[in-house]
Amino acid sequence: MLNDQMSASVTPTAGSAWIARVLRIEWLGQTAASVCWIASVFAYGISSSGDWLQLCAASAWFVANIAAAVSSEAN
Repeated sequence: MLNDQMSASVTPTAGSAWIARVLRIEWLGQTAASVCWIASVFAYGISSSGDWLQLCAASAWFVANIAAAVSSEAN
């Protein structure tokens, strides 16, 4: 009978959880913005210390987005 069988709970695997986090609009938008910011620094050239700061800020934002995607504690 159907009632005698144990119901198996479906838990997401680590891979599917990561994909779910990456496909969220918030993550995609922030990652796209950080990549565009990095690209704009190179497109306009690095000619001053402010440009290096812009590149560091954009790169830190990108790294934080990647860390949030691969973190096992993220929702």
